[in-house]
Amino acid sequence: MMNNAEILSCIEIEPDLPAKYSIIWLHGLGADGNDFVPVATELNTRTASAIRFIFPHAPIMPITINNGYEMRAWYDIQTFSFNDIDSEGIARSIAHIQKLIAREMDRGIACDHIFLAGFSQGAAIALTTGICYPKPLAGIIALSGYLPGKEELKEKIAACNKNIPIFLAHGTDDPILPFTLALATKTFLTELGYPVSWHSYHIPHSVCGEEIEDLRKWLDEISNKNKGDTNRE
Repeated sequence: MMNNAEILSCIEIEPDLPAKYSIIWLHGLGADGNDFVPVATELNTRTASAIRFIFPHAPIMPITINNGYEMRAWYDIQTFSFNDIDSEGIARSIAHIQKLIAREMDRGIACDHIFLAGFSQGAAIALTTGICYPKPLAGIIALSGYLPGKEELKEKIAACNKNIPIFLAHGTDDPILPFTLALATKTFLTELGYPVSWHSYHIPHSVCGEEIEDLRKWLDEISNKNKGDTNRE
């Protein structure tokens, strides 16, 4: 069993029915696990699946582009170009998320019924963790994010998740993470053969109702497809 002292503090939203799926949802820079709780409430009332939502709080750390000011973050951002990658910080966050995945399996959720989701920085960690995880997962949800260090990741990609469904969405008017970053991520993943469900919206660095409705439909499709399916290993 997992040592609970090693697990990040989380907010959890349980469904009315016994959970069959779990979504581990990572917030963006400077936010915390409360950020997407309203979305979970909406999705759980509008989807057919019994989903447990887990919203971990990222560790507090100094952020270089914010003059070293400490805030919740999954890794440091050193420049506005996003070319300088905090590899150590990303690795630490991946380890945290892997522990949360293991805990869900300990609680009876099959690995291929666990989704990783995230917004902005959280999307970057969800994508990186998901495509490199050594057991098959249910899917990845990346909202207003990107995939850092794409070329270096090629050697770490896990074969068992080469067919993992990915919901990738971004605002065309995003002033924080340029739309071109999301397009580059989409191109990279599709060229490697991942089944990417790509969505764009005329919004800034945020989410919108149409996006959540598209996500709901995607989750329903995945859960319906998984009924009766065996593990992808």
